[in-house]
Amino acid sequence: MAHTPFPGDRFPAGLPVITQMSRTPSGRAWLDRLPDIVREIEERWELRLGAPFHGGSCSWVAPAEGPDGAPAVLKVTWPHREADGEAPALHTWGGNGAVRLHRWDRERGALLIERCTPGTPLGDATLPPAGQLTVAAGLLRGLWTAPVPAEGVLERVGPVCAEWADILQDRMFRLRPGYDAGLVTLGAELLRTLPHTATRDVVVHGDLNPGNVLASERGPWLAIDPKPMIGDPAYDPWPLLMQTDDPFAHPDPRPLLRERFALVADVLGEDPARLLAWSVARGVESALWSADHDDVAGGTEELARARVLADLAGV
Repeated sequence: MAHTPFPGDRFPAGLPVITQMSRTPSGRAWLDRLPDIVREIEERWELRLGAPFHGGSCSWVAPAEGPDGAPAVLKVTWPHREADGEAPALHTWGGNGAVRLHRWDRERGALLIERCTPGTPLGDATLPPAGQLTVAAGLLRGLWTAPVPAEGVLERVGPVCAEWADILQDRMFRLRPGYDAGLVTLGAELLRTLPHTATRDVVVHGDLNPGNVLASERGPWLAIDPKPMIGDPAYDPWPLLMQTDDPFAHPDPRPLLRERFALVADVLGEDPARLLAWSVARGVESALWSADHDDVAGGTEELARARVLADLAGV
C-alpha cells in the first residue's frame, strides 16, 4: 500500500523526518501512527502546539505550551535503540548542562522538554572555534558530574562498542569496500579495548556536536538530543571536535587538530591522546556505517580522517 501524505501544516511533506523515515518500511509504519500519537499526547498533556521545527531525521519536534502557558518542546521519536536512553539521561542530569525533562511517555516515544530561548545553535554563534569548543567542553564536564544511574537504566559503552567492532568487521568482509584493512582492524581493536582502560564511568552525551548545543537564557548554553550511555568520558568529544569549524577543511589540519584536542582535553581534565584514540575508533565505525548505507566514498573520506588522527595519537 502506498504511503498517504500527511494533511495540514503539522506534517508537511518536505519535513526532514518525513522524507527520511519514508525510506524504510518501519519508518513508514511509524509515520502512519505519528499523527495519532501527536494528537493523543496533545490532548492528554493539554498542550498547544506550533508548527514543527524543520530539522531532525528521526523525530517530530514542535514548540508547545502547557496548560499554564509555559513554553516547552514536544518531541516524538521513531522507536530505535539510541532513543531509549534520552529521557533517563535528561532526568539524571536534572537540567545541569542539558534541557530539563518535563514529561515522558515511553510507550509513544514522546518527551516534553524545556524550550531553549533564543535557541541559537552553538555552531551559528559569533564565538571563534576555540570559544565554541571551550563552551561545549564545559557542558560535557558538567554532564559528567551527575551520579551514574542504576544498572540497566542506560546501556554501557563497553558492550556497545564491542558489538560495533563485530559489526564493522562483518561489514568490511561482506561489502569489500576497498578500505585500509589495517586501519579498520585498529579501529575495531580500539573499540574493544579502550572501554576497559577507563579510570571512571560517567553518563556520556554521545552526540555533543555544535548543533546539539543551544543558547538559552537559563544556560547560557544547554545540550539537547543525547545518545547516552555509561562509560569512559573520553568517548564523548569526537563529534564536537570533528564538527566544529571542520578542521579537515583547513590546508593542513594536523597543527589545528593538536591544538584543539589539547584545548578540549585541558578543559575536561582528560588525556588528549586518549581523546584521539577514541576519535579513531568512532571514525572507523562511522566509515563502515557509511559503506553499509551506500556511501562508500563518504566512508573513504572518513577513514582518511581517521588515519590522520591515528598518526597524531601514535596508535
